[in-house]
Amino acid sequence: MNQETKKQFKSELFEQFARIGKALAAPQRLEILELLSQEEKPVEAVASAICIPIANASQHLQVLRRAQLVSIRRQGTHIFYRLSDPAVFRLWQAIRELAEGRLAEVERVVATYLTDRAELEAIGSEELARKLLEEDITVLDVRPESEYLTAHIAGARSLPIEELEARIGELAPGASIVAYCRGPYCVFADDAVRLLKAKGFDAKRLDIGLPDWMAQGLPTEKKVA
Repeated sequence: MNQETKKQFKSELFEQFARIGKALAAPQRLEILELLSQEEKPVEAVASAICIPIANASQHLQVLRRAQLVSIRRQGTHIFYRLSDPAVFRLWQAIRELAEGRLAEVERVVATYLTDRAELEAIGSEELARKLLEEDITVLDVRPESEYLTAHIAGARSLPIEELEARIGELAPGASIVAYCRGPYCVFADDAVRLLKAKGFDAKRLDIGLPDWMAQGLPTEKKVA
């Protein structure tokens, strides 16, 4: 391979690598990747979850699809979007962890908006996995029920955050509870722990989300194919 051919080879190769970076160069697309790591969703559900117009959500999904980061499944006239490969979640996870370690602004944003998080006791995945084997503990999945049905921590029960207050009587008085949601910055679990503690429960939040739990190879269950 002569020098000119080598140069052309590298140019074309790295241009393909750059397609991934370009596809991720919008905060909404990263948010979509985190959302789709929970379950496949139609464009309407994506738009509703991240609070953008359907047309905008569709455009972002098409960019991600062209970069082969998401794929589709057709069911009649409906189209469902999903992550194309488990490696896509690992990519998002690596970006998130790199930003946490290198960008002080991440900590500043968290401190600005999650002002009482330090008061909400957290539990790590390894500790929770151990407690599930050794102790009587209730694990609550406070994500939407459809996400719970797709996959959840083994033994967890579904109690979506919008239903928690109305259904809190279903929980045994004095129960030790761990709530979890979509990821480390998902606030569903924070809201659940606040409510549970106000009602007298010993409540903690899991410091990661379900996809991170699965990525660690910890026990999960599925209710639907």
